[in-house]
Amino acid sequence: MKLELTMFNTTAIAILILFLGSYVKSKIEILRKFCIPVPVVGGLIFTIFTLIGYTTNIFSIKFDFTLSDFFMLAFYTSIGFTASISLLKKGGIKTIKLLIVSSILVVLQNGIGVIICKILGINPLIGIATGSIPMTGGHGTSAVFAVPLENLGLSAANTITLAAATFGLVAGSLTGGPLGKYLVEKSIKNNKVNHNQKTNININEETENKLSAKGFEQAIFLLLLAMALGTIISTLLGKTGLTFPASVGGMLASAFIVNIKNFDRLYPIKHTEIHIFGEISLAIFLSMSMMKLKLWQIIDLAGPMLILLFAQVILIIIFIIFIAFPVMGKDYEAAVTCSGFCGYGLGAVPTGVANMDTLTEKYYPAPESFFIVPLVGSLFINIVNTFIITFFMNVV
Repeated sequence: MKLELTMFNTTAIAILILFLGSYVKSKIEILRKFCIPVPVVGGLIFTIFTLIGYTTNIFSIKFDFTLSDFFMLAFYTSIGFTASISLLKKGGIKTIKLLIVSSILVVLQNGIGVIICKILGINPLIGIATGSIPMTGGHGTSAVFAVPLENLGLSAANTITLAAATFGLVAGSLTGGPLGKYLVEKSIKNNKVNHNQKTNININEETENKLSAKGFEQAIFLLLLAMALGTIISTLLGKTGLTFPASVGGMLASAFIVNIKNFDRLYPIKHTEIHIFGEISLAIFLSMSMMKLKLWQIIDLAGPMLILLFAQVILIIIFIIFIAFPVMGKDYEAAVTCSGFCGYGLGAVPTGVANMDTLTEKYYPAPESFFIVPLVGSLFINIVNTFIITFFMNVV
């Protein structure tokens, strides 16, 4: 039996998967502990359902993912509106340092993936698909870059990247806490702990505003205009002969708009409303991406993938101990920051924040870390990561 769904039916299934994921996550503590996203929880259950249909040959479902690109572009365009140069400056030198070490890690994640693939004699694109795309990028970036990777010849890209991203979430939780504890104890031995440290920096001052119906109208209008401009930019980038994901154009368009001097006076940029619409778009897009998972495609790659993924865990541990921690100052804040860095370097920012929460509950507050980790992990590194991944895809 073969079911064919319209784009509206497909979107409805994606939303039902979100409802299912939310319910299951609310009932299972370990899913909350590891900060597994709702679309991933529901999507994995749905994937098992489709796997049963495939293996038994009882049923198959043909989806229409026409709206998937819209939700993807809406999310990434919303990210660009957070790329304010003034906000980066407000974070100070530690923010810039964390962004630099995060960018170096992104290069290493892709580099080690490609090298291992060549040693194993498999497609080097698999190394990129298990590198910074799912690790630093997470599920959202994984779903976006699956399409250009498939266009380059990696047919199972969607399944590989999303499976790797799920592994990264768990690894980031399991690794970040113990690693952070080790670094904290190290900083205490070095007498580099300031129990009374305070900070006046507040990311909410520039990225939040009071919600209103008019604000949502203004936000969505501006977002749609930026998306349209982004498609023009993507078309121009495509003429270079290089491979760019559609998300690049949207991010560049909104980043350009937000950094125009006094633009907010001409037309208000409603950051809170844009963020909410972007998060809704991400949830639906990611749910749709999970619906595309075909686990039977990666059975033969299970061994090589495990080697690649554990190599990423070893890489970030060594990188943090010998590079990131010293660069960030070797003090208590540096230890907490590195714990958060491990979380989003392998999984996602919520994982990093959960790691930092665990440490600060045990030891002392770390206000700087709770500012710079979300600022870099949620905003700026996504933009840097996109261009570095694009570079690797075009040179491998």
